[in-house]
Amino acid sequence: MRSVRARAALGATVVVAVALVGAGLAVLLVLRANLTDQAGLQAEVAAREVAGQLALDVPYDRLEMREEEDHPVQVTDEDGRVVAVSKDLEAISGTGTDQVGPAPSPAAESSTGSGDDGSDDDGRDDNGRDDDNGGHGIPGRGEVDSGDPDFSNGTATVDGDTADYRFASVRATTSAGETLTVHAGAPLAAEQEAVGTVRGAMLIGLPVLLLVVAGVTWLVTRRALRPVEGIRREMAAITASEDLSRRVPEPGSRDEIARLARTTNETLTALEASVDRQRRFVADASHELRSPIASLRTQLEVGAAHPELLDVPGAVADTVRLQALAADLLLLARLDAGERPGRTTLDLGALVHEEVSQRTGDRIPVEVSVPDSGGFEVAGSRGQLARVIGNLLDNAERHAERAVAVSLRAERGGVVVAVTDDGTGVPPDQRERIFERFVRLDDARTRDEGGAGLGLAIARDVAARHGGRLTVDGAPEGGARFELWLPSAG
Repeated sequence: MRSVRARAALGATVVVAVALVGAGLAVLLVLRANLTDQAGLQAEVAAREVAGQLALDVPYDRLEMREEEDHPVQVTDEDGRVVAVSKDLEAISGTGTDQVGPAPSPAAESSTGSGDDGSDDDGRDDNGRDDDNGGHGIPGRGEVDSGDPDFSNGTATVDGDTADYRFASVRATTSAGETLTVHAGAPLAAEQEAVGTVRGAMLIGLPVLLLVVAGVTWLVTRRALRPVEGIRREMAAITASEDLSRRVPEPGSRDEIARLARTTNETLTALEASVDRQRRFVADASHELRSPIASLRTQLEVGAAHPELLDVPGAVADTVRLQALAADLLLLARLDAGERPGRTTLDLGALVHEEVSQRTGDRIPVEVSVPDSGGFEVAGSRGQLARVIGNLLDNAERHAERAVAVSLRAERGGVVVAVTDDGTGVPPDQRERIFERFVRLDDARTRDEGGAGLGLAIARDVAARHGGRLTVDGAPEGGARFELWLPSAG
């Protein structure tokens, strides 16, 4: 039962079995009820025929009855004594009395309908109401009870053959006031035969049908899951080979399995890109760290051998560059690990003024344009957003010739920080590439001016994690214009 095919086949078989058994029982019950009602109707017709003759004072020995084997008849009086039976009736049950022959009546009761039993000769009691006998009123003289007859099941033996019958009991009153009950039966053989035939067919057909359902479900499920097995095998091979360039086979159908295969391949593509990015990151970080470390080591070794040749300012510069690079790498590692910024509300205009005021060593003064109207509150990490603004200003200072400007404005439910310079700008085909890690354009590859190529990548990652975006375009002054959009707080 560890197989999906087995569970699906078993589940489908159980469901179909329950449904068929329930439907079969319902069919048998309805069929039996209908056939029993038909037999009861036939018995009622036969009983009313005999009751009609008794109401017309036809003598018992001259009663005309239907075929005795199909409709055995028993007539009883008010005291339950049998007064007449059909020909060849040898035994009967289910009518209230098992007698099959007329019982002798006492001499005192030879005159039917006489005596004081609380009823008048017209079949009513002393208060003029119909007598209650079994829930039916006593019919008037020379009448047959027009109400629904009483039905019961029993057996009868006619000419040596015993069978089951449906009996209907109908009351009739003679002109002399004697109330008689006619019990007439109709055979249940047809009902039993039909029910038995249907039941036998169901008992034979149900297992065969369940085997067909189980087999078809197994085959259909096996065929439907065949692509899944192919996906599993390919994923196992990819895991074993560690080759993320491989892809699982995609079936030509448009069902859930095809969508699963496409999603799996998309996941593999994203995973491959992530692994490649991590590999490039490690390689580039190693390269960037090697240069300042090697330079610093060389200076220290020269200083150790010749103290008068020690370049202290150069060693300090290399140490500062190494420290900044390590800080950038640690921040990228935290961002890649899914670190979320703290959600505190801050004034972006005040943050811009604070960052600009701390840049006392810039070769080009930064021009700040922040409206006095305020309303520049955003939610996020103060340290990370300050890092973004600082990186944008560093980039502008590196490429500007005579002017660097930063401005704020409200736009579409957010705040825009624009940093512009009058440098050479960014070619349109490089405006997305410059946000990749360790990417530097050709004119910014020197150690002193180019940096490590992480500032813009960090800025975009931080902006994205704050629900914003960072883009670059051409500035009216001819240089680059970087725009940071962040959603307003609240």
